[in-house]
Amino acid sequence: TLKSDLQQFRELESFAAFGSDLDAVSQAQLDRGYRLTELLKQGLNSPLVVEEQVVLIWAGTRGHLDGIEVTDVGRFEAEVLDWFRTRHSDVLADIRTSGKIADEDAFEALIAAFAEQFQGSASDVELAPDAESTDIESHIVDAITTLPEEDISETE
Repeated sequence: TLKSDLQQFRELESFAAFGSDLDAVSQAQLDRGYRLTELLKQGLNSPLVVEEQVVLIWAGTRGHLDGIEVTDVGRFEAEVLDWFRTRHSDVLADIRTSGKIADEDAFEALIAAFAEQFQGSASDVELAPDAESTDIESHIVDAITTLPEEDISETE
């Protein structure tokens, strides 16, 4: 499905280049294509072994990257591979020796669990509101609502 996904992405990308408005489904397909393209990039002289490629292509084609910014795909790739190498090396070894995924449901569950944790770490970060602007806004509201009517008329 990777080949067909990328083919559809290229066709949609050339259509979108004409400035056409895209519906949500087409935009999602385009976004997935950008992520898959980013996922397939490999560093110079640093090819991935087949079992690691399986993990990444599975994650990309099954939608586990859909909630991740394109700029974070490289970080996702590095972290998911590190996670598999350290915690699930048996799964990688099984793919390497057998040439296939023994239990697709369990494999899917592993990747889904990692993707959920990865997205959670990026979305759990909440920016604290700017205390100074909040204080200023509250003082403005307080000042306007608490001024006596005669003080307002004297300043006009």
